[in-house]
Amino acid sequence: MEEKVIKTGFFEVINERRSVRIFDQEAPFNHGVVQKCLEAAVLAPNSSNLQLWEFYRVPESSPLKENLANLCMKQKAATTARELVVVVARRDLWKSRAKANYDHIQERFKTAPAHKQKQALSYFGSLIPKLYSKYPLWSFLKKAIAFFVGLQRPMVREVSETDVRISVHKSVALAAMTFMYAMKAEGYDTCPMEGFDSLRVKKLLQLPSSAEISMIIGCGKGLPEGVYGDRFRLACEEVIFKK
Repeated sequence: MEEKVIKTGFFEVINERRSVRIFDQEAPFNHGVVQKCLEAAVLAPNSSNLQLWEFYRVPESSPLKENLANLCMKQKAATTARELVVVVARRDLWKSRAKANYDHIQERFKTAPAHKQKQALSYFGSLIPKLYSKYPLWSFLKKAIAFFVGLQRPMVREVSETDVRISVHKSVALAAMTFMYAMKAEGYDTCPMEGFDSLRVKKLLQLPSSAEISMIIGCGKGLPEGVYGDRFRLACEEVIFKK
């Protein structure tokens, strides 16, 4: 039986997306599209549905835009951007985000049998606090527990404080990528940047010290010279394996 081919524009978006480092200052730019694409980004998959992210929009009209661009080491992707989006990881908000999930599940399962409700609520009421809580030596103890349990059965090993932090940033990166694909689908270009003074950016945006900036994304209509060279990727055979 012949396999049916599904036509979609998704792969065209992937192929056309490039990190553009110079944006057109004269081309029309609809800032409302940034909001639309960020609202799509919050639908991205994330660890335990905790949604430990925040997005700060700094359009070209903002009094903070020039200072923020300077704090991005004056990269052209920042200085010429029509809008900058600061993507922030908020591991410190786990309690409120876990409670929001707990309350949602409690409402959803309110007519379910008691044992079903208890089972559904235990994840956010018990497991998440054990994983995300910070106590002296707790990170070490979690690793030790995972090791000894893992001697008897399959066990998640990434339970230390560093592991949890990495997990949060992975979720944030998924949302950021969703945003950049959405922007490309709307006809705009982006450039994710890691080169910035994180301490000064947090001060500029009045973020708490516990917040961590994952990346800053420049947005706009890219100029041809904003793409620095042809795309280079390793051969698929070097990175994709079948066992």
